[in-house]
Amino acid sequence: MPESQPPAADSGFADHVDGGRKPIRPDADARDLLPVMPLLLLDLDNTLVDRDAAFRAAVVAFLAEYGLPDTDLTWVMTVDAGGYTARDEVAAALADRYGDVVPTAAIRALLDNGAADRVVLARSSREALGTAQAVGWTCVIVTNGRTAQQEAKIRHTGLDQLVQGWVISEDVGHKKPAPEIFQAAAETVGVSLSGAWVIGDSPHADIAGADALGLRSVWVSDGRRWTEDSCRPTHIADDVASAISHAISSPGQGAPGLAQLEPPRGFRR
Repeated sequence: MPESQPPAADSGFADHVDGGRKPIRPDADARDLLPVMPLLLLDLDNTLVDRDAAFRAAVVAFLAEYGLPDTDLTWVMTVDAGGYTARDEVAAALADRYGDVVPTAAIRALLDNGAADRVVLARSSREALGTAQAVGWTCVIVTNGRTAQQEAKIRHTGLDQLVQGWVISEDVGHKKPAPEIFQAAAETVGVSLSGAWVIGDSPHADIAGADALGLRSVWVSDGRRWTEDSCRPTHIADDVASAISHAISSPGQGAPGLAQLEPPRGFRR
């Protein structure tokens, strides 16, 4: 996870080696500050950033570079399964199919850096995060994956300057939907999980994880229909900007009102 992040001026928080921000209170521990701010727990891949689009672009370039059929794009994306297939399994499948013409190092580079180098943060997402923080919400990224890869995405997109912290499953030792990773996110910034919202695109990892902890949630559907029976999100939104706007304008502990939802004056787009 994380290298340290620069503290915001007068924020009352300091850099922390695990990539989060810890409260500057020598006379108090994090528990003393737990009620201070409402908490947004945000998924990274295919929520804050379009990981699949970035990986698809990387695969197109990879196939072209080695003279491989462009029709293999669908096969590679299916094997990858939106990043949910274990990296070693994807690497083995690619090596088995292309081993005679593609160096192992090239396959490794595609899987390690392909999406991270191409992922972008939409303007609407940037503005929504700025608004959330301006009206008093604490934003923390909660993501499954390998630390080096996920941190590269966070820093490449500038998300490290837009959130108070992040937790990555490889560092925490627990993957979503395990409650421990959500608890670690709250502890990273010294904010209580009480009143928190979870925002993500995965019914299993994000929404079921929120449900198990009794947290409110927004499912980022990207046009999909909800089909799960075991749990339901509090709200469904087409994209993460709409999801953030809904969460921060909903009644609840510490939630600001609708009148505060315009982007803050001077916010950099």
